[in-house]
Amino acid sequence: MQSRPWIRFLLWGAGAVLVLALAFMFLFRSDEVLAPRPTGFDPGAFLAGRPSLDAPQVATGMAVVDAMLSLAEVRPDDYVVDLGSGDGRILIAAARSAGAHGLGVDIDPAAIETAGANARAAGVTRLVAFRNQDLFETPLAEADVLTLYLTPEVNLRLRPRILAQMRPGARVVSHDYTMGEWRWDRRQRVGEANVYVWIVPARIEGAWTLTANGRAFPLAIDQSFQTFTGTAGETRTEQGRISGDRIRFIANLGRGRQVFEGRLDGNAIVPVDASERWRAVRAS
Repeated sequence: MQSRPWIRFLLWGAGAVLVLALAFMFLFRSDEVLAPRPTGFDPGAFLAGRPSLDAPQVATGMAVVDAMLSLAEVRPDDYVVDLGSGDGRILIAAARSAGAHGLGVDIDPAAIETAGANARAAGVTRLVAFRNQDLFETPLAEADVLTLYLTPEVNLRLRPRILAQMRPGARVVSHDYTMGEWRWDRRQRVGEANVYVWIVPARIEGAWTLTANGRAFPLAIDQSFQTFTGTAGETRTEQGRISGDRIRFIANLGRGRQVFEGRLDGNAIVPVDASERWRAVRAS
């Protein structure tokens, strides 16, 4: 029995539609079908020119910024260095509230551009500058105040450079993260954040000659950041403490326990009270 012409036409038309539909799906299916993305795919990781940051860029809240500048006692004549300066808010606040000048460094060129624009808007470009630079290559010797919001690991990597380069009495202030065994000198809680300040101690470890009570005594100092132990003559020193260039300790040199309070003056420690007659000189 022969099929009717209209049935053959209907079957042929249905087949053509199916072929066209399959071709359309093949040509226009999504990239996810052709090449599924692996789990954890991060498109940001493939952006060309993106710098490798030592610390994530997380802005410090302004209440914390104010506390950092207050606790570090930033003054108009201070030179402030901000490592990882981001949008520049810490330096701009230091300039506007205290009249301080300074330098912000960041490895991200986009952050430097943003900070510069913010400084222009705040009218403080004569006081602050921003530089695209690795923070580990930034000189610290001129800084009166060093501001940080980095990571615990980066703080520890910076610590030897801080102690070696910064002058005694300079202040280091960090948002949230400490310096390991180097205990902070001041701390303040601000909401959920902590602000820490360290005063860079003079470097006095080694051998000295202490002249007091008309006699000379060998003075040996074993320093650990802002504290020290040691011996004066044949007795141990007590309560050794360093705050910037100020040195304090107790020693019994044969006339009972005596408090020595002095300041570092080159290779000598001289009394704070000029009426006192003692002096320590670094051994050659």
